[in-house]
Amino acid sequence: MNKSFLKFIADFGPLLIFFTIYYKSGNNLSVAIPPLIIATIIAVAAIYFLEKKIPYVPLVGGIVISLFGGLTLYFNNPVFLYMKPTIINIIFAVILIGGKIFFNKNFLKFFFKAAFQLDELGWSKLNYRWAYFFIFLAILNEIVWRTQPETTWVNFKVWGILPLTFIFTAIQLPLINKHKI
Repeated sequence: MNKSFLKFIADFGPLLIFFTIYYKSGNNLSVAIPPLIIATIIAVAAIYFLEKKIPYVPLVGGIVISLFGGLTLYFNNPVFLYMKPTIINIIFAVILIGGKIFFNKNFLKFFFKAAFQLDELGWSKLNYRWAYFFIFLAILNEIVWRTQPETTWVNFKVWGILPLTFIFTAIQLPLINKHKI
């Protein structure tokens, strides 16, 4: 098994486990959340051992999933879990925009400079595009969980957010190619 395939499994495996258990349990969040939390912690540990460095984005996601999943279970209130994607996307947007404005630091470049090399204008454009995309996902999540039944929201988490993210990433390829060093 190659490294990128293992990383893909670590990134999307917990969500697939959640989705599968949610539906096999008769749409029961209380049954699906503990395996999600455990799988997320295992995935973060696996990425750490695989790459020999702290995986910051999955780590933040793991902390937020554990916190909001735990709150959902403790208070028996799914709103905490529904809000998790909104909060995590806003955190990422604030980090990207705030890093640039307040620290003159492009955190997208910091996290992905090993993946590809861009000129400063390319990194800046990509940074803001991702920040706005995260804001878009946060707003979209709020609309879906507040207006749709729980099963629709769960489907949106898996079959809506992931494809939107893949499509958005693909749309960035011309920018990346234009500003490649």
